[in-house]
Amino acid sequence: MGSDLLWTLIALQILMGGFDTLYHHEFTERLAWRASQRRELQLHAVRNLIYAVLFVTLGWLEVHGAVAIGVAALLVIEIVITLMDFVEEDLSRKLPASERITHTLLAINYGAILMLAAPVFVGWAALPTDVVVTSYGWWSVMASVAAFGVALFGVRDGLASKRCLRLEMRPADELMSVLPPRQTVLVTGATGFIGRRVIEGLVAAGHNVIALVRTPNPDTLLMRPLTLLTGLDQINDDVEIDAIVNLAGEPIANGLWTKAKRARIVASRINVTNDVVNLIDRLDAKPKVLVSSSAIGWYGLRGGEEIDETSVGNDCFSRQVCVAWEGAAKRAETFGVRVVLLRTGLVLGTEGGMLTQMLTPFEFGLGGPMGSGQQWMSWIDRDDLVRLIGHIVATPDISGPVNGTAPAPVTNAEFTRALGRALHRPAVLRAPAWPLELVAGDLARELLLSGQKVLPDVAHATGFRFRHATIETALASILGGSPEDVTKKRVGDDLVVSESVVSARQ
Repeated sequence: MGSDLLWTLIALQILMGGFDTLYHHEFTERLAWRASQRRELQLHAVRNLIYAVLFVTLGWLEVHGAVAIGVAALLVIEIVITLMDFVEEDLSRKLPASERITHTLLAINYGAILMLAAPVFVGWAALPTDVVVTSYGWWSVMASVAAFGVALFGVRDGLASKRCLRLEMRPADELMSVLPPRQTVLVTGATGFIGRRVIEGLVAAGHNVIALVRTPNPDTLLMRPLTLLTGLDQINDDVEIDAIVNLAGEPIANGLWTKAKRARIVASRINVTNDVVNLIDRLDAKPKVLVSSSAIGWYGLRGGEEIDETSVGNDCFSRQVCVAWEGAAKRAETFGVRVVLLRTGLVLGTEGGMLTQMLTPFEFGLGGPMGSGQQWMSWIDRDDLVRLIGHIVATPDISGPVNGTAPAPVTNAEFTRALGRALHRPAVLRAPAWPLELVAGDLARELLLSGQKVLPDVAHATGFRFRHATIETALASILGGSPEDVTKKRVGDDLVVSESVVSARQ
């Protein structure tokens, strides 16, 4: 193993593997917190531990005879696990382009490593069985560091795969149980964080679902019965649709608000909503209700003022988007359709949304408040939001704006303390406001450093009951807390709900 070319390729493999693990697995895909990726995490854990053994062995030892054959067998096992991992990834999630490219480069480089290493192992295997301690200088040091790193992540992935058993999502059949039987529901934005769960709830409850998607995800393809469409023009005029849930839109917080990004944010919402209304116009039988997604950004930046559905808004980019979005949806009222404008807060879950972006730094003890920490965060558990959508569809008296937020908003400082407690980690590393504003501009000012204290008055007035009214019980459930923890944190939820409603009325 003394070839500098071989060690250079191994070093390149280590660097690309580290990039894949940190950028894709941890910060982009956040596999350790996705219940659906339990098997992938198990494969990663075993493979990483094999890597640790190989790096130590190749960095400090010459293995002869039967030992060399054993190490070669480990290489073969690693290749088999990698192939299994490729299959599992394709079946369970949609890989981003950068991850596919990285995997291709890793495979090519690994092939070159095996070509150079094969003659070495053949020579070692022909010798009498022995283990000889050796050193390749800095290459051996690099191998040791790499072995420690992959062993660490191997243990982490193994523990995360066990945690996934506690992260398994709650049964979906109750989410839409309030609807009359055998409804036909059109869902746009069907592969998004909220849309996927809406579809799961509808399918589990036995309803007929028509899903508008751009590119079907593997998990969406597995759900049945489900009709997938890539355009609303594929729906015939005589199709009977009972309700439409319009959730489509470019993610608002996944990139800087450049001029092009702002245009995509607006266009993605307005264009699909206009298409939905045009569909309603040509359908022979009109749907009973259109639930069209909006956001609490409609209210603008309001500090600590308590806000309900009757409150007015002040101008900012988020409000401009929501006003245009809601205006497009309201056109459906001219066709006799009940229109509900669902003004959603921060939706919490481990499969997407804002919380997933916070889990990795908080899990490693690097989390804390943003700016002053006094800005309000109006949040809602994802399953509660899906249940609220079902409640809206099933309640003919609801129309107009409905706040999709839990009844107990918290400040950013309170939220970060609760998240730290749920993860059993400190949450004291405050992110100063000025670097966030310098880098992200209006995105940071509107989404991170300012907030709204929004209360769900319409939901309460129409009899909707939140399962997670406090941030503590929500995080305990979402992050796989023990049943005892969840039960303990639920104590006082009813009191919090009552106090928030009374406070809103004062």
